Amino acid sequence: MNKELLRNILPAARMIFGKHTKPAIITYQTAENGNAESAIQQVNSRYVKIIDESEEKVLQQLRKAKTDQCEYILFENDGIAAISDSKRGTDQLLYNLFPDPNGQSAQLTNNETIINTRMNDKIVIITGGAQGFGGGIARELFAWGANIVIADLNEEKGMEMAETLNMQGGRNKAVFVKTNVADPVSVASLIDQSVLYFGGLDAIISNAGILRAGGLDEMTPETFDQMTKVNYTGFFYCAKYASQVLKKQHTANPDYYTDIIQINSKSGLKGSNKNFAYAGGKFGGIGLTQSFALELMPYKIKVNAICPGNFFDGPLWSDPENGLFAQYLKTGKVPGAQSIDEVKKHYESQVPAGRGCEVKDVVKAILYAIDQEYETGQAIPVTGGQNMLK
Repeated sequence: MNKELLRNILPAARMIFGKHTKPAIITYQTAENGNAESAIQQVNSRYVKIIDESEEKVLQQLRKAKTDQCEYILFENDGIAAISDSKRGTDQLLYNLFPDPNGQSAQLTNNETIINTRMNDKIVIITGGAQGFGGGIARELFAWGANIVIADLNEEKGMEMAETLNMQGGRNKAVFVKTNVADPVSVASLIDQSVLYFGGLDAIISNAGILRAGGLDEMTPETFDQMTKVNYTGFFYCAKYASQVLKKQHTANPDYYTDIIQINSKSGLKGSNKNFAYAGGKFGGIGLTQSFALELMPYKIKVNAICPGNFFDGPLWSDPENGLFAQYLKTGKVPGAQSIDEVKKHYESQVPAGRGCEVKDVVKAILYAIDQEYETGQAIPVTGGQNMLK
């Protein structure tokens, strides 16, 4: 079965096999040595065999298979997909067919408590999720029960983050996919791999971003172009390819809501002196958010932007060599400042809440955006009172 058809079928299938308002989790893998069907028969499990490459006919087969309580979908190329209510469940079903002599069963143990939360078993992609703000969002949403796809260029940090999350041993799982959000082929591959691993998508959080401060005299065209590709165009790529999957899910379940969220900035709400490349991209991101929201709401796809205040404790600000405090000191953005500490105190004094933004503040806004069904196209400020809606 070709990749495009598979990408279309699996998201619809997780809606078809879902229970009540909760979609299923579906994990696809290629079976070795052409023994998938015999392996299913040996464990005496129910399955549906897909032999027609017409999407409409395949979906008809799957709807019938749901009434038969099938646990597996077998494809002509001997690929196989396991169906369950959790990623841990699909891993166990695949382990039952193809036990790894060096591995372990994926079954929940008695001391692993299943906690019901609004994020349980949702599938969330987080770009720039290996470290910093994105890493903090990944940890928080994983703790809320979500399956996390960590999309990042930093392979070492990304693998480390996924491993750390998975060591918690819950029913949800994390996976790392090396991704360059400035490359449309890389983003399309990210979406494809997420579908194969989890069956579909509930939310994508476009968090990856870069910041190089500088006024007109300091900013080079090359740096401006790089920042625009990552901060602005990268969000377009994420929305473009993720929405294709979300639309397929809507076709199978028209009442199910999904989300595209951009982690924007307070710099997207107000101009930033000697920081125009970053602010311009973020202003543009809000324009994209509003436009995407109008286009996608008929498919129950909400598109919102979260606009955090300054994350002073993260490496973006506090790195002693390349952090913003160091950059702003060098470029003289804070008149009279003689040290990084003086630059930091200047910015803290501008926040009515008296501190920088923290990951927990942004996650609460993300949970609100996902939980509600009526707001779309919004730029939600999380700035400690520094920026207010007008």
